[in-house]
Amino acid sequence: MASYDIVLRLTVRDLRVEDLPTLGESPTKVVSMEGELARARRGEVDYLAVCTPSDRPVAYGAVDYTKPAGGATLYQLTVLEPLQSCGIGTILIHALEDRIRARGLRMAELGVDDASPRPQRLYERLGYAVSGTELGSWDVDAPDGSVTRYETTITLLRKAL
Repeated sequence: MASYDIVLRLTVRDLRVEDLPTLGESPTKVVSMEGELARARRGEVDYLAVCTPSDRPVAYGAVDYTKPAGGATLYQLTVLEPLQSCGIGTILIHALEDRIRARGLRMAELGVDDASPRPQRLYERLGYAVSGTELGSWDVDAPDGSVTRYETTITLLRKAL
């Protein structure tokens, strides 16, 4: 079987409302993302997209400047599944960290769902260290179309910028 390398130029820009239908997210997640985009318009968060040359988002994530004191929280870090482990998550995190630094903040934190520990390896490679745990919960769409509350333990990681 032949193997080929492809070089793809990616850009990072602010996520837009018109991007949401292209991401394949559930209705409940899209509503949540619309709310976060409203917060971005108020300057409380930055919500970024990593895009292909055709301007199609293949990853997205946000940074919340309202917590913790003296720092910011990265969240909703997502890379489309077929493109995971290709370095796109690293590009996204670096872009979010650049936004944090641009605001004069020197600490970033994020949380990892203990039920999905794979991303933690990436975050640790990028210099994040475990700083604690907390309980987390959010609404998710169930297979029958209802909305249920997902509850889990979150491992918190921090990094000095």
